[in-house]
Amino acid sequence: MAKPPLPMEPTGWFQVAWCTEITIGAVHRMKYFGREMVAWRSASGRTAVFDAYCEHLGAHLGYGGHVEGESLVCPFHGWEWNREGRNVCIPYESHPNKGRRIRSYPVVERNEGVWIWYDIEGRPPHFEVPDIFSAFGDGRTAADYYPPVPAATLYRPGLELHPQYVMENGVDFAHFKYVHKTPFVPEFTRHDFSGPVSYVDFTIAFDEGVAEDQVNSGVESINAGLGCSVTKSWGMVDNRTMPAVTPVDEHTSDVRFTVWIGRKPGDESPEIGSYGKAMAGFVIEQFEADIHIWSHQRYSDPPALSRKEFEGFRALRAWAQQFYPVGAAPVSTPSVNATATGP
Repeated sequence: MAKPPLPMEPTGWFQVAWCTEITIGAVHRMKYFGREMVAWRSASGRTAVFDAYCEHLGAHLGYGGHVEGESLVCPFHGWEWNREGRNVCIPYESHPNKGRRIRSYPVVERNEGVWIWYDIEGRPPHFEVPDIFSAFGDGRTAADYYPPVPAATLYRPGLELHPQYVMENGVDFAHFKYVHKTPFVPEFTRHDFSGPVSYVDFTIAFDEGVAEDQVNSGVESINAGLGCSVTKSWGMVDNRTMPAVTPVDEHTSDVRFTVWIGRKPGDESPEIGSYGKAMAGFVIEQFEADIHIWSHQRYSDPPALSRKEFEGFRALRAWAQQFYPVGAAPVSTPSVNATATGP
């Protein structure tokens, strides 16, 4: 198994589950960033994510551990740990052990997903997971879309790819024709890489031969770090999507994809029906075509770019540097004279 050349511990928000997977009282086992972890939901409904091992004698809390109230209880000796990973009770002592703490991670539940903030140096979050509705400022809410989980989702664990591959897809106008078999090349209208949250928009025009038959559509993307992206599509099928790639270890990542399909007028059904499933299936099929490429891709640095590709890829790769530990990521950036090709 080949190791991706980019570091697999970037800083940012990463999806580790869908909210419905972590029920009250549940202890959910998982592995990310080379660490065994557990996610659990307290009696009040709040979710926590820990490293998996009890700081007492090292029992794995995902094998026999259970939730009591607002604490996670170790199966070995009954030590209780609160949401911050602090010991709050030793059942056979009068005081807890205040000196030991299980590593816990900042958690946000948003867009039907459970997100953790990961930073190799333990620094707190400095940007947020965007809300897939309010972030686009168009007044639409979740009520305008069919509920996506679980019928309109994709989960592909353990793929040999890196989160940055997915972000680079957002500036890759040329792949639409060859991967998605579209008769058009999109026109990018916005590239904003000025902060940790970036914005990429493009428009698409389908010309049926006469002016009145032209269909205008487009996509707006908000990328919060390398692990979190939300998109809004308009003009054809009204949908919003959330691709999320989370490193598992030095070689692989888990891929999740969530699709919201706009409701038909007058349809207020609580579940997604045949129309919504069919439309979501089409969107997921297109994403799977990308996954097939990414999971067999070699990261090329510096890349041999055409002149039309140069600006977008250079901007995105420079933006991505901020999420890696200092000195850990490739720092070369393409030169238009040295690596760009074409007239």
